[in-house]
Amino acid sequence: MMRKLTALGLVAGLLAVPAIAQTKIEFKEFDLDNGLHVIMHQDNTTPIVVTSVLYHVGSKNEQPDRTGFAHFFEHLMFEGSENIARGEYMNIIQSHGGTLNAYTSNDITYYYESLPSNELELALYMESERMLHSKVDQTGVDTQREVVKEEKRQSYDNRPYGSILIETLKRSYSEHPYRWAPIGSLDDLNAASIEEFQQFYKDFYVPNNATLTIAGDIDYKQTEEWVKKYFSEIPKGTKPIYRPDVTEPKKTAEIRDIVYDNIQIPAVIQAYNLPPKTDQDSYALSMLSTYLTGGNSSLMTKELVDKQQKALAISAIPLDLEDGGIFIMYGIVNMGVEPQDLETEIDKLIKQVQDEGVSDRDFEKLQNIMENSIVSGNSSMAGVAENLAEAHVIYKDTHYVNKVMDAYDKVKKEDLQRVANEYLTLDGRVVLYYLPKPAEPAQ
Repeated sequence: MMRKLTALGLVAGLLAVPAIAQTKIEFKEFDLDNGLHVIMHQDNTTPIVVTSVLYHVGSKNEQPDRTGFAHFFEHLMFEGSENIARGEYMNIIQSHGGTLNAYTSNDITYYYESLPSNELELALYMESERMLHSKVDQTGVDTQREVVKEEKRQSYDNRPYGSILIETLKRSYSEHPYRWAPIGSLDDLNAASIEEFQQFYKDFYVPNNATLTIAGDIDYKQTEEWVKKYFSEIPKGTKPIYRPDVTEPKKTAEIRDIVYDNIQIPAVIQAYNLPPKTDQDSYALSMLSTYLTGGNSSLMTKELVDKQQKALAISAIPLDLEDGGIFIMYGIVNMGVEPQDLETEIDKLIKQVQDEGVSDRDFEKLQNIMENSIVSGNSSMAGVAENLAEAHVIYKDTHYVNKVMDAYDKVKKEDLQRVANEYLTLDGRVVLYYLPKPAEPAQ
């Protein structure tokens, strides 16, 4: 998933760090005739270049009986191409001193590699091969099915609390395709024909659904020439990109359930539906999540972990998504504490924010945390490349990369209290208790 301005990754020490100046990110961008959007950022301070391709396809672009395709293709497109032998994609990049990876979310799929700057042409060739003619055949599909099965076993099935996202999403959405997680269903992948995989590739991994970003030690003129050399020949997609036109209905009743898991210690999960990622309230909600659980001095950590000792850990995660995400809060219950007791105390603290808001001093700390997080996110070429791509695709404005702090500056202290009242409502939320399997009643 993308780096978020949330409690995750922030440390308590940031609370006391004064805000630091944000450096403007300069860039150039252009479009090819086939619809590929290209963003270039020059930084000659270190001889490194990051090349990335963001495809605007995620789990929400799948059909309900064929889930997991986007995540599957994240793996499959490392198989090779007509000109790159099977299994050699990673070896080629790594043998030239590079690193590479990819990820899939509900909204996007993102590939990137970091290489010495004298290997930029190689990176562009490799990504053009992936886009032009990845190897989508039965051997590759069969191989990657096993890889995805093992990933699901390790990351979801056999990991304590590993199914929280899956179980929460399917109760938080009744109609929108966000109701399934990117990992999808292995049954769907097993049932799909090779023709269905090939069609998914033709539909979504096309230049008019992609953004190519190059950031680092580059020459603008040379880079543009290489981009045109390797990507201009790739044909545009032949039909409109499928985007779900679904508005999730507002929930008016609480959904409450129990999940029995391979765990020893219960957990309490709460989820509240959020507005679209680009909504102005997203910034206040991000700050609110940090206030509630961001680090050792956050409200809930101090009160529920340190003072009352009702929770071993607690966290809030705004899963901000393009069409409207969810605010997930989860607490791991301390030994001897009933889940209901922890839930009651969590609700009390939310009610406290709803009634009283936050203090001037705490709001100032939050502003500093946000600014430090933004600057930190742009402190590497990998971060810059990703943020430029997201600005263009999600916010429809590459210049947004330099406007993020302005958006946070517009948030007032009163907004945190307002969004707590507007979105963290008891009547439209999901509440899950994760309990050890031995506690499950006999059938």
